Amino acid sequence: MPQFDIISEVDMVEVKNATDNANRELSTRFDFRGVDASFELIKEKIKMRTDEDMQLRQMADILRTALVKRNVDSSAMSVGKTEFSGKTCSADVEFLQGVEGSVAKKVVKAIKDSKIKVQVSIQGDKVRVVGKKRDDLQAVMQLIRTSDLGQPFQFDNQRD
Repeated sequence: MPQFDIISEVDMVEVKNATDNANRELSTRFDFRGVDASFELIKEKIKMRTDEDMQLRQMADILRTALVKRNVDSSAMSVGKTEFSGKTCSADVEFLQGVEGSVAKKVVKAIKDSKIKVQVSIQGDKVRVVGKKRDDLQAVMQLIRTSDLGQPFQFDNQRD
């Protein structure tokens, strides 16, 4: 029986490249001249540091633009709370990896409500879809692409 998995992963190599590009852009921008501002990739988080809160929001936009240029879906990016320490303020940017339980339940509910004849099961941090016809699976893929479930999804492990 044909099947596939719905996953949500971010390519961390592309995130590293986007971080490097964003740092290069900071060094060329006029509004960041003379300001101690930087992006730093630590494991799977990016730490943004600058002098002012307003500049921190601008840095988030710069990073989002760099991610889009590297074909990383920016909706996987989650900017944390702004922290102030002395003269600098910082924020952590995290990336959504894997399909969480609540989001997986929304995916299953959306597929079941569509009345497409497939079987859906949650398996850890992914959702498996099994059907008799390949057309049904393609309809499910189209449904997931068009629905707004709060994070980007990819399709993996497709078998006939």
